[in-house]
Amino acid sequence: MAVRTVITWGDPRLKVNSADVGEWTPELEQLVEDLFETALAEEGLGIAAPQVGINLNLAVVDLSCGEDPARKTVLINPEIVLTEGSQTGPEGCLSVPGIHEVLERPRKVRVKNRRRDGSWEELEGEDLLARAYCHEIDHLRGRLFVEYFGPVKRQLIQRKYQKNRR
Repeated sequence: MAVRTVITWGDPRLKVNSADVGEWTPELEQLVEDLFETALAEEGLGIAAPQVGINLNLAVVDLSCGEDPARKTVLINPEIVLTEGSQTGPEGCLSVPGIHEVLERPRKVRVKNRRRDGSWEELEGEDLLARAYCHEIDHLRGRLFVEYFGPVKRQLIQRKYQKNRR
């Protein structure tokens, strides 16, 4: 396992719609392990392949932060098929370090997800897990959480982000 370098806001690779994952390979299994390791090292709850510069529809989520292997989720070619309710809470992103903003997300989501063997499953997430699924799937569509804000708020966030980076 290896910790990968996380690319940050402004890198054009974060704005690309990801390519679907094809046949499962040992290289993809290694990438998944690296993504879990990177999220843990960066103190994140999840990370998507585009955040390490790989244009694939692949992300990982682990709300247990490495404590419970059974809670590790691998998202492969995921698609949100149902949302219910709403929740408002703080959100941050490994690709926008130092920034946390309050954002509205669905309270509950259902995700169509491909398994490693190519079959499909439906995953459900509520509250923080729903937020994490939405956040990571946004990355796979080339969208950062800061893009949910209007231009004035986004500009303020960008200034704060650039100040933090200095």
